[in-house]
Amino acid sequence: MKVINLGENNSVLNNFIAEMRDASTQKDSLRFRTNLVRVGEIFAYELSKVLNYSVKDVVTPLGIAKVSTCDTPLVIATILRAGLPIHEGFLRFFDHAEAAFLSAFRKYGKGDYFKIRADYCTTPSLEGKTLILTDTMLATGSSVEIGLNKLREEGGDPVAIHLVCPISSLYAVDHLAPKFDDDVTLWTAAIDEELTSHSYIVPGLGDAGDLAFGAKL
Repeated sequence: MKVINLGENNSVLNNFIAEMRDASTQKDSLRFRTNLVRVGEIFAYELSKVLNYSVKDVVTPLGIAKVSTCDTPLVIATILRAGLPIHEGFLRFFDHAEAAFLSAFRKYGKGDYFKIRADYCTTPSLEGKTLILTDTMLATGSSVEIGLNKLREEGGDPVAIHLVCPISSLYAVDHLAPKFDDDVTLWTAAIDEELTSHSYIVPGLGDAGDLAFGAKL
């Protein structure tokens, strides 16, 4: 698995990540969601650089312009619910992309034990297409791994896979790296080194779904 950490380079992306992490600023759920959309747009732009392009003739009022435009058929998938604003940012850039949605959540048992439930998945065919799977946090990596397997089971095998998770844990990166070949790329903006006993990322930013959409029962 390839890993691309955009946060290692100085850009306005880090401003948005800083606000998302800030315990005071993140009290404004609208601001938090807006920053997630902006982060999605930045990742979409950076990811667009590695897709396939060809030169096409575009008829203007005064002649013909040759423009290199993207040919890659895309399916943008998101894990409900925290990934929705990032998903929106991607769709703003990739107008013709298809969309997929899936649920993946922790079902807790005794103590700190939990398992990932993935009860819902809707996807177009993934055959011959590039899959972009978005989620805000990559803590243990289990949700992304199970979600990706579910998407493949329902939609078939894409030719390439991009995992977009702005905040990742070192544990998850190390866990997923040996499981995937170079046709899978993880895009992130920060890799945090610590997980709590409840598998929350530290320093992280808290529960992204609650911050974006309100606390759940």
